[in-house]
Amino acid sequence: VQLQASGGGLVQPGGSLRLSCAASGLDFSTYSMTWFRQAPGKEREFVTTIDWTSNVIYYADSVKGRFTISRDNAKNTVYLQMNSLKPEDTAVYYCAALLSSVSSWVRDYRYWGQGTQVTVSS
Repeated sequence: VQLQASGGGLVQPGGSLRLSCAASGLDFSTYSMTWFRQAPGKEREFVTTIDWTSNVIYYADSVKGRFTISRDNAKNTVYLQMNSLKPEDTAVYYCAALLSSVSSWVRDYRYWGQGTQVTVSS
């Protein structure tokens, strides 16, 4: 199983970025997909998750209304659209896959991408 995250970069406060995570080696349409993030010196934290049908979606309160998760099962890819970015959104963003159910717990995930750096700074 391979998860390849991309799309990170440096953006000014208030700006936008779109992250992608391309999956291979698994039956993507049966996995929920989740984004976590980890800032320097902090624990990895849940950002958002989407189930395989796209009918079940959860967001952390800190990103609700600013971030949007979506997926394209035909392309084996999950996306994270991030708008109105704030300096506190600065972190390495990781995608992760979980068979069938959704979860916001890091410990539940076996498959992880390598992470992509997002830096929000003027």
